[in-house]
Parts: sequence; structure tokens; C-alpha cells
Amino acid sequence: MSKLLLVIDMQNDFIDGVLGNAECQAIVPKVIARMKQAHEDGWRILCTMDTHEQDYLQTGEGKRLPVVHCIRGTHGAELIEDIKLLERTFSAQTFLPEHPYEKPAFGSSALSRTLKAYDFDEIEIVGVCTDICVLSNAIILRSDHPDIALSVNASACAGVTPQSHRIALEAMRGCQITIREQ
Repeated sequence: MSKLLLVIDMQNDFIDGVLGNAECQAIVPKVIARMKQAHEDGWRILCTMDTHEQDYLQTGEGKRLPVVHCIRGTHGAELIEDIKLLERTFSAQTFLPEHPYEKPAFGSSALSRTLKAYDFDEIEIVGVCTDICVLSNAIILRSDHPDIALSVNASACAGVTPQSHRIALEAMRGCQITIREQ
């Protein structure tokens, strides 16, 4: 069985930067613990990175969310330090060759196509933001990979608000995505 832990957008701007919040900060230890467990269990890991260019405010997303964030080459766009430490600690085989995976928007069809090449039996998603990036990628993956065991670890995800986090979990549950509370 081939399993993947997909870690969504655990970047400085989403944790303690311009779009960070207490809920996002609170899940960091849970995400790190889940990554360590996945590594010990022989799972592969792929971290995504929301990646924008200097013209972000002129893009469709930037016009609807006019908060400059995750600009390529900035501290805010980097993965958090705890994940960088794991990158240096884990064996090279743990992370997929595409790690970290840069995506230009919150959801990525290209990411889903990339994962098809690996023929995973199971994918578990953790990270931020439940109600935007986690939700959109989970829905794309469910649509493109209907036979994969797809789950979201709710305790290792955080949304823009606690309410939007809960609403997103219910939406994913309705789309046949398993919601784990561990």
C-alpha cells in the first residue's frame, strides 16, 4: 500500500504572518507530530506552498483577497521552521521529488495530475486553511481520484475562523472525504 501525507501551505504568512491566526499557530505541533508519524510508518510526504508573484494584487485572486502574501522569495512564502527541520532530518525518500510543491492558487489541478503518477492507495491531508486551500485541494483530489481513500485530519487543520473550519469539514464530509478527528 502506498500512502501520502499531503501538508497544505504550512508557510510563515499563514501561521504567524499577515494571514495567520491563533488557530493556525495551535495546529503546528499536531502537523509536525503527524509528519513524524507518517515518516515512521513509511508514508511519503509532500508539502504544498501557496506561491505568488510580485503582481499578486493584479491577479483575480489578489483582487478578491487584497492581502499580499506568500510572494516568491519572501520569508512569508517559506515553509515554517519546524518543517524545514524535518526536511533536514528525514531521509530523502520520505518526501516526493516534487517537494515542496508550489501552486499559484489555493486549489491545484496540476497537483492532482502530479499525484496520479504515484498511484497512492491513501492520501491524508493536513494544514491550512481548512476553508480555502485544504477544501479546494480535497475536492479536486476526490474528483480526480475517486477510488483513493482520502481523508482530512481535522485536528491538524485550521481555518480562517473556527466556524469556517467546521463548515468546510462538513462540506468535505458531504463529498465523501473522510474527516478524522485524531
